Amino acid sequence: MVLVQGDTNSAYAGALAAYRLGIPIGHVEAGLRSHDFAHPWPEERNRVMIDRLADLLFAPTPESLVNLEFEADVVKGRCFVTGNTGIDALLAMRARVPVPVGGSGKALVVLTCHRRESIGAGIEAICGAALRLADRGDVDILCPVHPNPAVGGTVRQWLGDHPAITLTGALRYRDTVAAMSRARLILTDSGGIQEEAPALGVPVLVLREVTERPEGIASGNLRLVGTDTDRIVAEADRLLDDADAHAAMARPAFPFGRGDASAKILDAIE
Repeated sequence: MVLVQGDTNSAYAGALAAYRLGIPIGHVEAGLRSHDFAHPWPEERNRVMIDRLADLLFAPTPESLVNLEFEADVVKGRCFVTGNTGIDALLAMRARVPVPVGGSGKALVVLTCHRRESIGAGIEAICGAALRLADRGDVDILCPVHPNPAVGGTVRQWLGDHPAITLTGALRYRDTVAAMSRARLILTDSGGIQEEAPALGVPVLVLREVTERPEGIASGNLRLVGTDTDRIVAEADRLLDDADAHAAMARPAFPFGRGDASAKILDAIE
């Protein structure tokens, strides 16, 4: 069996190669749907195609299982609700990351952006919001810059000179988990962070118009804000200034599993 994780081009390529070689396929993170092929692009179409090829489908949540059941005319594999192995990795790593001591006294805001559909005006609007938040004077913004030059060029041009904004290359996973754990707030268009941050109890403003992870919205840990500069700033200011609003989104929740997805997937395969 070939196991493929998620919805990247490499996951689809792996599933297609296995299918053409006659090797059974297991899809980890099956059933996620935004129901819009353009958002995120090309991930939405990739995961739909992988699910149609897979023999075993490991849905992270009951909601993603419903999506697969709704497509029963084309999804022929056996389905299981397992949680996501990303949470297994997160919880294992968090136990190894030391508790931060000290710091600048400012609130840490972690910013990541890379969605292809936001390249251009969307990324520029996100950067404009980051500049306005950095000008508050009471926050430090950490932004790992995506290697896509169409993203990185814009981010460095807009944010490279502000003293309250730190741009880095891609972080090791350990450093990513440490940064998220310290953050007061996360601004992101990442799918994985939408799953990880609720387990850490860190509020997230999702820089997208739609999400395939509505469970995080339902848990209260995520809020969709799109790429409008004014809306991003207004929602971030509210969470930075209103302790009650922040606390309401900072309760740890585990809609995507509690760290035992790998064991459930292994049981299903066996």
